[in-house]
Amino acid sequence: MGAYGLVRDGNGRVLLARGSDASEFPGLWSLPGGGVDQGEHPDDAVVREFAEETGLAVRVLRVREVTADVVRLPSSGAYEHTDRVIYDVEPYAGALRDEIDGTTDAVAWVTGSDLAGLALQPWTARLLGLPVPADGAPLVAADGPLATPARVQRFGAYAVATDPAGRILLTRIAPGYPGADRWHLPGGGTDHGETPEQALARELVEETSQRGRITGLLSISHKYDPAALGPEGVPVDWHVIRVLFRVLIDVPTVPVVTEAAGGSTAEAGWFSPAEARNLPLTEVARSAVRQVTG
Repeated sequence: MGAYGLVRDGNGRVLLARGSDASEFPGLWSLPGGGVDQGEHPDDAVVREFAEETGLAVRVLRVREVTADVVRLPSSGAYEHTDRVIYDVEPYAGALRDEIDGTTDAVAWVTGSDLAGLALQPWTARLLGLPVPADGAPLVAADGPLATPARVQRFGAYAVATDPAGRILLTRIAPGYPGADRWHLPGGGTDHGETPEQALARELVEETSQRGRITGLLSISHKYDPAALGPEGVPVDWHVIRVLFRVLIDVPTVPVVTEAAGGSTAEAGWFSPAEARNLPLTEVARSAVRQVTG
């Protein structure tokens, strides 16, 4: 999971960082940013990474995009799926400088005409609207080993979903899972090779049998519980990062849980704003209900 910042100066130049020999992709340029530490909010990660790689202090303006890609790591040959949160950021202090002994070794302001001559990471090329190298095709099906994190850091896509009548769609967490018996937003973790949008569409069908359309990107949230109990009753160092999409269900139906037996969703339902506010809600669901129902 990574957090990256897009910033342009008054001349329209974009700030990029070059991978060092200590990185998986030395010599390739990308937006400044990097991995989210366990328990860290992506908002904080992009600020930290930007300072480390560029010397600039930045503030987050907005979430620009969420995306995902799968690449083969040169060092191991394993396939790694990376979910990325891309922010628009604004520098307010500091002086531009190269990182020393890090995963980048140079930073530079690059004009639009010079971008085509740079060796860019494929995800950065796509974001900037440039051709993607032939060997940088996104979201390939893995035919080799998958990179396995040492701790659980789960990236998920969730829906703040309403219907034309103003009802909100919620799901109740099954017994044995963190937050059991509380009502939550429909959604879940992205599978290997899925974009957040693809994951959300799949989860909506599995958990509620509804089909909707994304109308906007609402926010990013996270929850860190280093001793969460998993379904087997074993503590898990658990860090979940959620992207919240605004979703409209134009033709609502009776919600039915269709995911396989043993899933984390016990039931789903449509609720009026007044009904939703009186339910036992998870923290993220409570915040979402306030946003859409007042």
